[in-house]
Amino acid sequence: MSRAPEPVPDLDWGPERARAFAGGVTDIWTDVLSRLPELPVRGRWSAEEVRSAVAIPVPEEPMPEAELLAYLREVALSWSTYPGHPRFLAYISGAGTVPGAAVDLLAAGLNMNVGGWQLSPSATEIELALTRFFAREVFGLPEGSGGLITSGGAMATFVALKVARDHRAGWDVRNLGVAAGPQLGLYLSTETHVVSDRAADMLGIGWANVRRVPVDEGFRMRVDELEAAIARDRAAGVRPFAVVGTAGTVSTGAVDPLERLAEVCEREGLWFHVDAAYGGPAMLAEDLRPLMAGIERADSIAFDPHKWLSTPLTGGCVLLRDASALPASFDADPAYVHQDRERTGAGVDLGRWGPQFSRGFWALKVWVSLLAHGRRAYGRRISHDAALARYLGERVAEHPRFELACPVGLSICCFRYVPPELHGPTADQALLNQLNRQVLRLVQGRGRCMPSGTVLRGAFAIRACYINPRTAAADVDALAEEVERCGALVWERMQGRIDAQEAQMDAQ
Repeated sequence: MSRAPEPVPDLDWGPERARAFAGGVTDIWTDVLSRLPELPVRGRWSAEEVRSAVAIPVPEEPMPEAELLAYLREVALSWSTYPGHPRFLAYISGAGTVPGAAVDLLAAGLNMNVGGWQLSPSATEIELALTRFFAREVFGLPEGSGGLITSGGAMATFVALKVARDHRAGWDVRNLGVAAGPQLGLYLSTETHVVSDRAADMLGIGWANVRRVPVDEGFRMRVDELEAAIARDRAAGVRPFAVVGTAGTVSTGAVDPLERLAEVCEREGLWFHVDAAYGGPAMLAEDLRPLMAGIERADSIAFDPHKWLSTPLTGGCVLLRDASALPASFDADPAYVHQDRERTGAGVDLGRWGPQFSRGFWALKVWVSLLAHGRRAYGRRISHDAALARYLGERVAEHPRFELACPVGLSICCFRYVPPELHGPTADQALLNQLNRQVLRLVQGRGRCMPSGTVLRGAFAIRACYINPRTAAADVDALAEEVERCGALVWERMQGRIDAQEAQMDAQ
């Protein structure tokens, strides 16, 4: 006679226990928020120090919840970098919105799988509504446009270029593979983010067939050079299939001449993809939107809400001029999924629109952030971020030891510390690069501000990117003061006027 197994409830926490633990985590989170301005942007730890503190052994039996919460508090307040800090200016990583963070818990608790409509009815319809909003109301794409929320800009770019390859190759690539036709050519600028190169690798196009088009003095793709590259490839038997324009490069914030790129693509029969991972939300700001003219002519757009919309990681977005191109490039029948849609009334399975069958409810934190703040608030804040970058540019221009490395683009300002001895066209550029690398390292090590660095035509520059809703003009001033102080210390040390130990003590 069969005997039913006894219940094993170990992993099944009830509502009260869930509330207590979630409340403890919320207390840690709100403590971080309240202390954020006084905390260093990051600590001065080594990988070994962090590893020994956080990589604790997994126990055989449950860790007491009070002990686990104490561990999490230590992780959050002693061993974390804070992209939400008002003086985090490195890279393009959003601060995270409070509504977005809160509903991320709800999304995880519901744990709907957005690969299938029956597994995620509300999640699927919210994602479809969100991507239609972005495509049509923000970027100006026509009826029939839409897309997917992805894990980030790299996946959004991969999806877009996969669709581009399938629709512009000229043969049945999905069935026959890339070897069945001529080599395909992909065109980027020298400033385009590396995710497009990686997509070319994953799509079988190969890095050797990615053309890096030169840029002008404003770091924007040169259209004449693009046209010449396309002509050379056609003459050599390579089949051009897509051009990637950038709406906000990660180094300088430059926006390619999108209107002219669209004209080239239309004339040449090429797919026009726009990498707007950083700059796309500028479309919400009245004063910045004109910079994006031509983006509405794109066949596909990739952008990251988790950047300038500040929604919590991760949440990228790919938009298609014709949303039906997504299932045309990705659909495949899983053997174990059968449903009669006429009887069930079920909607689309988004797992058949992209490379991932299992997908989390990434759209909720973006959707709720927009609902909670409204598009006008976003537009005002994005415009203000750009104003902060211009303000830093003005401070740099006024400072006798600072020098702009390029024009301010969107919300990015790149500049260098230049002592009087290194001014002028005959200055030792290698020494100037070494100086600024050390200045950046010292500024970051002190933890009061965290800019990043970039190399522009061989010149190393300090780079500040403003996309944080908590950042104000006083934080711009603080960065200028930090670079001034650290620059003077490093230059004195390099000149042998003070030794390294004394400089380190002065930097504390």
